[in-house]
Amino acid sequence: MQRLHPFDPRRSASVVSRGHYPGCDPGRQSSVLLEIQASVAAVDWASLAAPQIVALAQKYAVVIIPVGSIEQHGPHLPVEVDARLATEISRRAARLAPEDTPIIVAPTISVGLAQHHLSYSGALTLDFATFHAVIGCWVRSIVASGFRRIALVNGHGGNTTALRVVVNELARSERLPIVTCTYWDVAAAAFRDILETQPCVMHACEAETSLMMALAPETVRHEQMVGLTAPSFEGSEDPFESAFYRSLDMDELSVNGVLGNPSAASAAKGELLADAAATALKTRLLDPQTWRRLEPR
Repeated sequence: MQRLHPFDPRRSASVVSRGHYPGCDPGRQSSVLLEIQASVAAVDWASLAAPQIVALAQKYAVVIIPVGSIEQHGPHLPVEVDARLATEISRRAARLAPEDTPIIVAPTISVGLAQHHLSYSGALTLDFATFHAVIGCWVRSIVASGFRRIALVNGHGGNTTALRVVVNELARSERLPIVTCTYWDVAAAAFRDILETQPCVMHACEAETSLMMALAPETVRHEQMVGLTAPSFEGSEDPFESAFYRSLDMDELSVNGVLGNPSAASAAKGELLADAAATALKTRLLDPQTWRRLEPR
């Protein structure tokens, strides 16, 4: 008899059995599965009926929790950028998943850790303890519905370190292989090839502006992009290259809330970036190695 590790999704039958909808018998749940398979739009947790969620748990679906931030993104982009992009890229990835290994997207945790943006108007922020608690509530609720594979997909650089701490603790307390990633890191090589003026995502930059042009064009204020330039640290140490870390407010890093060159942005680049991120994310989330316990030799 094969011994299954506690992290193996196949071991979760007893957990999945707790996820049920009163009055929905197994035969009905099978028909619900067929309904899901017929709908490519069935990727948003909030748009699904409870029996559909039960059926997805029985298929060991991966659940993405997008995590973003609400903060200024220069004069040309809305404050929702980080939350919006994490959500939209997660949805694209979910729509790429095959029917037999579905991915669904939980409601976004839109407010993250943005204390360093409070020097500009528009930021909403949590402290770390609240951030940790909110994510824990999301994860435990998803586990209660029978899901065993959960990914926190991040869209804000200020969340990255904190998310790793949260995942370290939740993976042990919940005995689950919870993972986290930042969408541009998953597709780092592709982003380098697509971008012309920077190697990766910065802030309200060529990358984020291109993505918003592609995914939410009505929110981009093109007339406000004229004359926006990257900051210069001439005469002092570049804080992004220093071996020492200290907390810096955004107004110490930029005179206009921008890091990068938004004038180099285009919707065409945004489509390429979004597709690259979604494809890489889908591939990694459906790779068994992402969830498997390592066995050193």
